Amino acid sequence: MSDQNVRNAGFTSSGIRGGSLASSMMSQEARASGGGVHSGGPTSTLQELGARGSTHSSGFTSSGISSGSLASQMMSQEARAHGGGTPRGGTTSTVLSI
Repeated sequence: MSDQNVRNAGFTSSGIRGGSLASSMMSQEARASGGGVHSGGPTSTLQELGARGSTHSSGFTSSGISSGSLASQMMSQEARAHGGGTPRGGTTSTVLSI
């Protein structure tokens, strides 16, 4: 995942850019969860990476998820929570796609 892709999606060091993919994701996630965006969800995870300004140490790469990384820990935790697989539209798949 490139830093530029995260910024282009609207996740920036100054917050989520209005009218962007990021703002659409945030809105959809908030509606689905009853009005808030959960810590550790796709929107908050991507915003954390955008605010940091660097995705390099996260483990989300164009080749997949790096072993032993934050991304692999997230994927493992999400898989356990969903009975062994990571769901479409979940944090891991959304962040990896961007």
